[in-house]
Amino acid sequence: MVSEKTTPVAVVMGSDSDMGVMQSCIDQLGDFGVKPVVRIISAHRTPQIVAEFAQNAAESGFKVIIAAAGMAAHLAGALAAKTTLPVIGVPLISGSCLEGVDALLSTMQMPPGVPVATVAIGKAGAKNAAVLAVQILALTDENLREKLAEFKKSQKKKVIEKDSALQ
Repeated sequence: MVSEKTTPVAVVMGSDSDMGVMQSCIDQLGDFGVKPVVRIISAHRTPQIVAEFAQNAAESGFKVIIAAAGMAAHLAGALAAKTTLPVIGVPLISGSCLEGVDALLSTMQMPPGVPVATVAIGKAGAKNAAVLAVQILALTDENLREKLAEFKKSQKKKVIEKDSALQ
């Protein structure tokens, strides 16, 4: 396991059942050369651990926290309440008939002064959380800034190739 002192990103999930979706976030971070610390801590089942993690996150070397949860989806907000670091929330589908909209609303409806940057529901959101974390880190990391530029070029190239294939 990567030491908390050696990585700028933490990926935190409320349950191990979230790993299926969040693996795409972890993989996307890896594509940029960022190996996150991955934790399973619950806002409701382990609230003291969540609070301690958030309170110590900056001291542990983290610069961004990505938090994923479904159902009540309070994990990102609970972390944001206890840290000054940017927290990116990934709402997840929890099996209810609401298809993750409940988690989306819970993640984004934060009171003034306790922001959570919220991405889309599920795997697309998990990937975007990784890209957003890298964009934040790239503000002070030239290497990541260059990797982001290449990533954007690669995305453009793929769309142009797909369009050309239709012509």
